[in-house]
Amino acid sequence: MATVHHWAGLEARAFRLALRLNVRAFAERLGVAVATVSKWESKRTETEPRPDTQAILDTALVQADPSAHLRFETLRSEMAGTVGNVGRHITAVGPRAWEFESWANDLDRVVVALSHQNFAFADSLLSRWAVRFNARELEGKGLYLFARSTALLGDLRRDRGSVLGPLSAQHAYVEARAVFAQLDIARRVAQLDLSLAVVAEMSGKLEAAAGHYEALAVDDRLSRRDRARARLWVGTALSKCGRHDYATRVMRAATRDFEDLTEPDDWSVAHQKLALARRGAGDLTRALRFIDIARSSGVTDSPMHRVRLDTAHGHILLSDSATRDDGLLVLDQAGRTAARYGLVHQLRSIEGIKSMSDRRR
Repeated sequence: MATVHHWAGLEARAFRLALRLNVRAFAERLGVAVATVSKWESKRTETEPRPDTQAILDTALVQADPSAHLRFETLRSEMAGTVGNVGRHITAVGPRAWEFESWANDLDRVVVALSHQNFAFADSLLSRWAVRFNARELEGKGLYLFARSTALLGDLRRDRGSVLGPLSAQHAYVEARAVFAQLDIARRVAQLDLSLAVVAEMSGKLEAAAGHYEALAVDDRLSRRDRARARLWVGTALSKCGRHDYATRVMRAATRDFEDLTEPDDWSVAHQKLALARRGAGDLTRALRFIDIARSSGVTDSPMHRVRLDTAHGHILLSDSATRDDGLLVLDQAGRTAARYGLVHQLRSIEGIKSMSDRRR
């Protein structure tokens, strides 16, 4: 998600264009005068909205949809070149201009495809651009889009279960991070650091992942939502290390952040992870209460979300001999969904839970 640490006229104009609103409609959306918006746009970096208006712009940005966020970041990167940002951001010209617009639109579609685990479609869109340009010949807007594509490729590989190796999520994230560092986009670099910490956790490096999450949970380069996610994932790593009570306290703090931010999906995920932490502590009553909250809240109903909820629910039910058979049925359902959508990492996790349960019988 896009964030702005300090709004100036340039960012406000980029945001208006990303929302595809005229000046009057944008002013009405923010509750400010048309003349105010016109002043921002005419003076660009030479003017700044008042503190209360900065907060209004922050709220409007949070409420914007993912495609608007992507357009905003692309436009902001492009506009920076027109005001001489040390030559780093240069607007594409000539025959490539229309191609870059199509590229940005395709990345919008990739984000949506990944949210529904439509991996084949997302892969085809990313592959279309991976073969079209040589990254060494790109600059400014093109280089930014290349880095975004590479980061999304990392998300695709991670969700498919390819975590380590030359064609893995880790490799893509490292490459994307290097480009964003070259472009001096600190927030994107921090987001890639967060993604790399997730990779470390998924590959079993739990202590290292927890340390990375703790550092990122207080990193001002990230949005408050991303910092809350980092805090939640500190708890996840700690719980996997067996430190369930400490993990619960950390997760509860993240849950309060998601509630304050009005993020129902993150709030639901937090309760799912709290349920697993309490299961690990042997507190099955609270584990079931938390997983019931997770299953009844949230907005997103993606295959990934359903599999994670069913896996957690089945794991908890499997922990009690009285509900073991029910747990196996829920896990079998989760396994079928994971297999259908190619969620390899989740499928491995489900098989591991069932195998461990069989050994303990």
